[in-house]
Amino acid sequence: MSTTHTTYNLPSAELRAALVDIAPALVAAVPIGLLFGAVAVARGIAPLEAALMSALVFAGGAQFAAIELWQHPPPLAALLVSTALINARHILMGLSLAPKLKTFGPLQRLLGCAVMADENWALAERRASRQALAPAYFLGMGAVFWANWVLWSTIGAMLGPVLGDPRRFGADFAFIAIFIGLVVALSKGARSAPVVAASALAATLAHSLFGSPWHVLSGAFAGIVAAALLYRRDTT
Repeated sequence: MSTTHTTYNLPSAELRAALVDIAPALVAAVPIGLLFGAVAVARGIAPLEAALMSALVFAGGAQFAAIELWQHPPPLAALLVSTALINARHILMGLSLAPKLKTFGPLQRLLGCAVMADENWALAERRASRQALAPAYFLGMGAVFWANWVLWSTIGAMLGPVLGDPRRFGADFAFIAIFIGLVVALSKGARSAPVVAASALAATLAHSLFGSPWHVLSGAFAGIVAAALLYRRDTT
């Protein structure tokens, strides 16, 4: 086995690499965090409650879904189902990363996965494809990404009436652009194209027919099925 998969760089070097890799996602999170905070306050949630939601839930898609459904009294069943569907992808992400975290301690795995989002998961997968995934890299990247989200969503909640709706500037496209970049970075050439196409098609159809949040799970499972079929074809 190559030594690149059994040794780590110095923790300081791993942390620097994590900060460099996560920097574009930090920038993209700024308008989305501001948008969430502003929308939350507009729906009657106090700034402190919005900040705590970002800190404890740390799931942008689920938070936006919850805010859209929010009313008094809150529809608990709808909130549970929608957020569970949106966050179901974290089960798949965790299973994907599990083999790369075998050298981590239990607390390191717990903390790292607690602040795992789509962006730092994808970057961790890319890092693990090149060398061993170090705790300093994975935990440092997750902690910074978490703190950035909490900071800007709190600012958005406090300044919501002044900021207005950031979507009027096209700010809601920031995360879409980041995800496109992550898909391109993680792709393996032409072999990845059918998986990406199947996922995109299923998500688009589900969103058109059933709306959110069913498109998230539909896209994920379609991609898994496509990848499994391609794997069977390549091994037979």
